[in-house]
Amino acid sequence: MRKASKTLTAREVFARNVRRARRLKDLSQESLALELGMSRPYLSSVERGTRNVSIDNMGKLADALGVPLRDLVDPEKFRGLDDS
Repeated sequence: MRKASKTLTAREVFARNVRRARRLKDLSQESLALELGMSRPYLSSVERGTRNVSIDNMGKLADALGVPLRDLVDPEKFRGLDDS
């Protein structure tokens, strides 16, 4: 019997997509945070979905990752990629 898939919140989708986009670029949290002028703990909390991110920081993250902001909030983007 298949488990029902959990519907992710917008914050969880953003967190997952930032993490996956960063890994696709082969960037560490430290290097991305440094590039953005953010602390690594802040970026980590964004990727865990525990931080309420401002629209300005969402845009900065998208720019630094080289993806449109809409991709970071799209539940279908980066879907098949592994988080490990």
